[in-house]
Amino acid sequence: MKMSRLSGQHLENISIGVEVDIIQKHHQRSGEITNGFVKRILTKSSQHPHGIKVMLETGEVGRVKQVLSTDDIL
Repeated sequence: MKMSRLSGQHLENISIGVEVDIIQKHHQRSGEITNGFVKRILTKSSQHPHGIKVMLETGEVGRVKQVLSTDDIL
């Protein structure tokens, strides 16, 4: 994969350990982005219109807006 940013709406773009931008539920109105690395994937379906729900290594939970890095880089 290239260093392009991937959509957070498709499960295939997300795996444990990748760097992502998420929006937590209580930040949906403000649109405040939280950056981190995926610890767990919480959404079971292959896609979600508002983003796949994940837990970051920090314990924060939110929906992925974009995937910033993948295991395939370099």
